[in-house]
Amino acid sequence: MTVGVNYNKRETEDGMEEGEIRSTKKTEGEDRRCYMKKFVLAIMMVILISLPAYGDQEAQEILKAVVKIKAVIPEEAQTAKTLGTEREGHGVVIDSKGHILTIGYLIIEAESIEVTGHEGKPINAVFIGYDHATGFGILKTEKPFDVKPIKIGQSSKVKEGEPVLVAGHGGQEAVQAVQVISRKEFAGYWEYLLEDPLFTAPAYTNFGGAALIDRNGQLVGIGSLLSQFVIQGLGTLPCNVFVPIDLLPPILDDMITKGRPQKPPRPWLGINSEEAQNRVFVIRVTPGSPAEKAGIKIGDLILAVKGEAVKGLLGFYRKVWAIGNAGVEVPLTVLQGVQIREIKIRSADRHQFLMLKPKKIL
Repeated sequence: MTVGVNYNKRETEDGMEEGEIRSTKKTEGEDRRCYMKKFVLAIMMVILISLPAYGDQEAQEILKAVVKIKAVIPEEAQTAKTLGTEREGHGVVIDSKGHILTIGYLIIEAESIEVTGHEGKPINAVFIGYDHATGFGILKTEKPFDVKPIKIGQSSKVKEGEPVLVAGHGGQEAVQAVQVISRKEFAGYWEYLLEDPLFTAPAYTNFGGAALIDRNGQLVGIGSLLSQFVIQGLGTLPCNVFVPIDLLPPILDDMITKGRPQKPPRPWLGINSEEAQNRVFVIRVTPGSPAEKAGIKIGDLILAVKGEAVKGLLGFYRKVWAIGNAGVEVPLTVLQGVQIREIKIRSADRHQFLMLKPKKIL
């Protein structure tokens, strides 16, 4: 049915002609789109006015620390079906020893990694470490790039409304001015939760591993996702989610020397779920995971954890993690079809299901 004025008019119960209703709907939709354009324009104006004027030489030095990452993953890898066998993104040089910080999903289970710096020449690299809780990944190049490592900033000091820069590999052409539009919690469908990520807009297309740089030229986040930010009464605004850099210092040494943080891992179930009106539905079960072995199925509605009602993904994850560390038994109440079932899942360590073989370059 065409949206707009219909000249075969007929009156509805309230006396308004059908064509008038359709025309009104079209007008309201156009108004929302107009408001959204004005909103984005307002963001851009704030950014352009507020961003510092870096000296050209200083800016170029900062951008040289952002590199391109290309990873090849074997087909038998656990993440191959969901994340693919060829992955590309960005990373950031964080020291003079060849260590590169990126988003972990680019490099987990990689059998080969290639890194390209500002000179355009690829260098071989190896996987060093990964942290499922934050999403950070570390790799190391065969030889360090001849660039100044980026300075690590403090993401806690970046507030909503502040202008920042997103930088990918490629120099100034790969830089985009954005604004931090939210610091709210983020729950991912893959048993992942960030307490205070940085949501930025307008959206940056090649976000994976991109650097979020503050007005002081310091790194405050690593690009993770493309998401949608809901604006009441207007609609949704495409945006990116960045992992806050403050999560890195406490775990960096362990990731470089041990391959992962040396703290008890959270219990992992192997459930992918989504939220609808505070209800949590299972949309995928990882093959061979604790959840699959316990009998969890796609379409199940998760009602409770250890007898406590579940409201949304945030509540679900927190209740599961509050029970104990990896290996603990997690009792779930689920609606499976028309039957309510009590299912006990023996949780596991996520790392045990990944083909992670850190190699060290001396």
